[in-house]
Amino acid sequence: MAHALTENIAHFARALRVAGLPVGPGTVIDAVHAVEAAGIGSREDFYWTLHSVFVGKHEHSIIFHDGFEIFWKRRHLMEKLLQVLMPVAHAPQAKPDPVSLRLQEAFFKDTEATPVERPELEVDARFTVSDVEVLQQKDFAQMTAAEISEAQRRVAALVLPDDAVPTRRLAPDPRGHRIDFRRTLRRSIGQGGAIIDLAMRGAKDKHPPLVVLCDISGSMSQYTRVMLHFIHALMDRRRHVHAFVFGTRLTNITRALKAKDPDEALAATTSAVQDWSGGTRIAPSLHAFNKLWSRRVLSGGAVVLLVTDGLERDVSGDLAREADRLHRSCRRLVWLNPLLRFDGFEAKAQGIRALLPHVDEFRTVHNIAAVADLVTALDARRVDRSHDPRLWLKAA
Repeated sequence: MAHALTENIAHFARALRVAGLPVGPGTVIDAVHAVEAAGIGSREDFYWTLHSVFVGKHEHSIIFHDGFEIFWKRRHLMEKLLQVLMPVAHAPQAKPDPVSLRLQEAFFKDTEATPVERPELEVDARFTVSDVEVLQQKDFAQMTAAEISEAQRRVAALVLPDDAVPTRRLAPDPRGHRIDFRRTLRRSIGQGGAIIDLAMRGAKDKHPPLVVLCDISGSMSQYTRVMLHFIHALMDRRRHVHAFVFGTRLTNITRALKAKDPDEALAATTSAVQDWSGGTRIAPSLHAFNKLWSRRVLSGGAVVLLVTDGLERDVSGDLAREADRLHRSCRRLVWLNPLLRFDGFEAKAQGIRALLPHVDEFRTVHNIAAVADLVTALDARRVDRSHDPRLWLKAA
């Protein structure tokens, strides 16, 4: 194989890795061997040969396809550069495709890696990294790969509030209101029974369990990935944290997220889930949770975080019934909906109206600031009426 083509495949693989695909040195070697074995025939044969090596999941196909068109297309490169540098390209309210942002950042980061001969032109097509204030308010779906990584680090570093609540169990407490007779007699025996030092007991404080139900449909996958980093950080600081994801079925990912390394935990989670970026069946998923897992993980007054946009296709009485059962089984049910990021959002969809009467709080979860507000709201002693779901029902 020509040395130039081998170098271009290596540059192409490096750009795909920057764009978010798990491409390593072994994958590059496999791609070179695959092209040698298949031969360089038509453009379509070359495309599918590289596709069979670099793409291991369905959600990576879009990134590979757009990257292939940018990297290996010899014509219209100048038009692509002009499109990147044009200040006005879309309608005022239109938002750029997050996949395109990551690909532009990856493929235009190193202009010398492009195999197209072109005149010498100094073009600064690098995307500037937002400062702290802008990154706090930026939508997860509109972030580049570097900004997503920074957002995941910031979300994982959030400090949880001291939301411990008293339980009916008693623990040793010098200021307690009950006498601990066993400890009192044990102390008196050690002193020969001459002196009786009363040992007291009081209510034991305990952090309530936290259960997270995340939607992994196509419209929610970008937000769910950031939330999984948040849940992974919670598991390092709290004992009773359980995580579930649902699309067309319910999957328990608690054990997969217990890995110490976040990348390893996310990789194990992706391997355990079979319906990532698929459809949404909220009612059957909540029914499976209520039937199989509610008694196991909701004991002790658990707080449940439901992360979904509520856009259920087949809305019937089952959705409201299962949401009501979930609400009555936990201490608090907080619904996190990224659709609230829109100023003109109204609770008119049938799925949203079926869920709203059965939740305690209705919040957004589209950026770092929203996740920080959620962390503050986990404190049961803090009362915030601005997120009361009844306000949305009255407005609708």
